[in-house]
Amino acid sequence: MTSLLSFTPSTPSIYLPTFSNVRHHHRLSSTTLLISYPHPLPRVHVLYRTPHAPPRPSLSASALRAAADGLLQDAGATAFVLAGQAPTASSSLLFDNLTQRNLLQQSLSRKLVHILSGLLFMLSWPIFSTSTAARYFASVVPLVNCLRLLLHGLSIVTNEGLVKSVTREGNPKELLRGPLYYVLILILCALAFWRESPVGVVSLAMMCGGDGVADIMGRKFGSIKIPYNQKKSWAGSISMFLFGFVISIGMLYYYSFLGYFQLNWVETVEKVALISLVATIVESLPITDVLDDNISVPLVSMAAAYLSFSL
Repeated sequence: MTSLLSFTPSTPSIYLPTFSNVRHHHRLSSTTLLISYPHPLPRVHVLYRTPHAPPRPSLSASALRAAADGLLQDAGATAFVLAGQAPTASSSLLFDNLTQRNLLQQSLSRKLVHILSGLLFMLSWPIFSTSTAARYFASVVPLVNCLRLLLHGLSIVTNEGLVKSVTREGNPKELLRGPLYYVLILILCALAFWRESPVGVVSLAMMCGGDGVADIMGRKFGSIKIPYNQKKSWAGSISMFLFGFVISIGMLYYYSFLGYFQLNWVETVEKVALISLVATIVESLPITDVLDDNISVPLVSMAAAYLSFSL
């Protein structure tokens, strides 16, 4: 017996197999199903493809040009600061010349170098580019002076003018203490905080401006000593608080005006006043023989500024 099974699809675009010639053979115990397909076979359209890896971005000519311009700007800024604004470089030579002509006392010359060299270095930061490498180029300036201090402090190279300008007693070994700590703090603030953070700005302002003016005013008007430290005077401590506060506010305004950070000035004045007070108290303590002011003052200012501006 032969039966025919056929199915015609309702949608002409879909092809289904036609079942025909279903036969029962007496010699087979099972039924054989013969399936015939229409010709030609339907095309199979692939709707999904394995995604390919995105192409790697390539540096454009403008990006390469901008990077090259940044490197040239930073190299030029480094050379400029080394030539005219580096700590213990041109400023120390100028004050040494005035000292030799008896137009300036050696102690005053040393403190003017202490005040101006660090502040001028910090004021020069905006001339560097906006690249991430800019802070490293700027750090070359105090690094070069660090090497100079090591060479002269170890008497490998002699320079009487440098020694007289930045030491108390004219001993080259003094270069390995306070002046060396000074340039190391400059490197630390440039690398760790740079111009985007008020922490480094305030720390350098207190070390360079506050502590430097405190020594000058203390020598001139420091007849009344602090009870717990006869080496420090009320005039020096008050001057440190006032000048450290004023110079810090001035430097913060300078960087805020240039757009490196925005500050709430009411809160900023309060925070800087607190930082100045803490730094002044630490500077007045009788610990100079154990811990140099060029270490204690900036590190304490750094910690106080970090806590104040992060809260």
